[in-house]
Amino acid sequence: MYFDDDVAIPIGAGKSLPGHCRVPDAARGLVAFVHGSGSSRHSPRNKLVADHLNSRGLGTLLFDLLTENEGQRRQNVFDIDLLADRVGNARDWVAEQPTLSGLALSLFGASTGAAAALVSAAVQPEGVAAVVSRGGRVDLAGPWLSKVRAPCLFLVGELDQQVLIWNQQSARNLRCEHRIEVVPEATHLFEEPGALEQVAESAASWFVSHLPGFEHVR
Repeated sequence: MYFDDDVAIPIGAGKSLPGHCRVPDAARGLVAFVHGSGSSRHSPRNKLVADHLNSRGLGTLLFDLLTENEGQRRQNVFDIDLLADRVGNARDWVAEQPTLSGLALSLFGASTGAAAALVSAAVQPEGVAAVVSRGGRVDLAGPWLSKVRAPCLFLVGELDQQVLIWNQQSARNLRCEHRIEVVPEATHLFEEPGALEQVAESAASWFVSHLPGFEHVR
C-alpha cells in the first residue's frame, strides 16, 4: 500500500485541520507529528525527519494543530489541553481510515507539541506505540507525565541548557520506559551540521524498535 496525499482532519462544528499523510509500501507503522509553537505542517525540520522515517518504512502524518483563526491568538500556541485535544482528533481520524487503522501509531512532538503528544498518550494510552520529543517542552505536560505508558525518547541539544534541565526533571516523573539522548553541540532548533540528521535516525530507531512484534531489537 502506498499513500501520499493531502488530508483534512475533522475537529467538529464543520471545521477541519489540513495535513499531509505519506505511507510507503509495506509500512510497519505510522508516526503523527505534533509541531511546536509558531510552526505548522510545513515545518522544514519535521519534514526532514518525516522523509527519514519514510525511508525506514514508517508512514507519517503532518498536520496543523490550529485553524487559521486560532493560530492568530498567541495564547492558543501554549494551550496544551487544546493541542492535546487536536492530537486526539488526529488519532480518531487515523482510526477511521481503512488504509491507516491497522498501522501501529506513534507520536513525534517538538517544543510545545511534545507536551501535547505526551498528554494525549496519557489520556488515551491505548494505541500509542511510542513517543519521541525533539527539543520538547515536556515539562508542560505536568501531572500527566506519570500516566504515560508508551516508551518515551527525549532528544535535546547539548547547548539547549534550560530545555535539557526541564527534560531531566520531567523524566523523573515518568513511570514508563524512557531515555534522554543529548545531541552533542546542538542548540534548540538542531541547526548545526548533522544534528537534525542524528535526531531523525534516533527517532526512527526508537519507533522501529517499539513496533509490535519488534521486541527482540530492544
